Amino acid sequence: MQDMSNEIVFFDLETNVPNKPGQKFWVLEFGAIVVCPRKLVELESYCTLIRPGDLSAVGLNPARCHGISRGTVLNAPSFEEVADKIFKILDGRIWAGHNIRRFDCVRIKEAFKEIGRPAPEPVALIDSLGVLSEKFGKRAGNMKMASLASYFGLGEQKHRSLDDVRMNLEVLKHCATVLFLESAVPGVLEDQWQHNSSPNITTRSRSNVVIKEPSVPTTMTKVWHEDQKSSISSPMKKRCHQDQATPMMTTRSRSKVSKPSAEETNRKSPSVLNRHRVVPYATGSLGQMTEKVKNILQNARKTPLNSLLKHSHTLLR
Repeated sequence: MQDMSNEIVFFDLETNVPNKPGQKFWVLEFGAIVVCPRKLVELESYCTLIRPGDLSAVGLNPARCHGISRGTVLNAPSFEEVADKIFKILDGRIWAGHNIRRFDCVRIKEAFKEIGRPAPEPVALIDSLGVLSEKFGKRAGNMKMASLASYFGLGEQKHRSLDDVRMNLEVLKHCATVLFLESAVPGVLEDQWQHNSSPNITTRSRSNVVIKEPSVPTTMTKVWHEDQKSSISSPMKKRCHQDQATPMMTTRSRSKVSKPSAEETNRKSPSVLNRHRVVPYATGSLGQMTEKVKNILQNARKTPLNSLLKHSHTLLR
């Protein structure tokens, strides 16, 4: 009996995209190639369209991603009819593909469970999405197969099973060659792609740049100055003007933020030991405000709530 445990089978599925509550994934096409890991030559291939159990899950018009329509799979065999061949090409081999761990492997198991048969089992799993993310990085901008193929000039991804697995193998060959050359001259080629990459391409929430908004007084700040002219004494008015002239505006970001200077810290959080705290009323009117509070609370039982709220703003005048 032939030992297949050291052979790699690259496979890919095309499915519908569920767009209704309760709708499931249906395998519409299966494609695979068996590869010799020593010479990277194709030993065997298999591809078939598959008619889903629910034809309404496939659009009448060709899908934008893979071009498969309801008419394309109308006369195709069911999964049960091709299950023996799929099982034979997958079982006992090393499985390989792009993002197969989270998608294709799950769909295969679901399809075999649907027909009441045990699913094929791999001896090992190579997910090129995880491998290339760790080893090659986002040199192509992202880790999509279409981006990686375009990066190496391998043409456009067709989103058909057999074409995609062959493209997957070619992408791995090119990535492996680049990594091999970089390892041969460490420190020379390793980081060159980072220096040559576009400075405008950044990943979300991983930037090390501290973003500072322009220090422009807002409309509320201007109103605050106008309201305080008549109620704040001259020393307090001067102190308030200095504190409000350059408001510190920050953005909500998870990027690395440099440690603020002592001046910035004091501007955000004035020390109570060496300066007066700015309050939204004149200090001389504190007794009057207390008296107003007392009067309102005494009449609270007799005064309707709406009236109480309507006149409560007088507390800060």
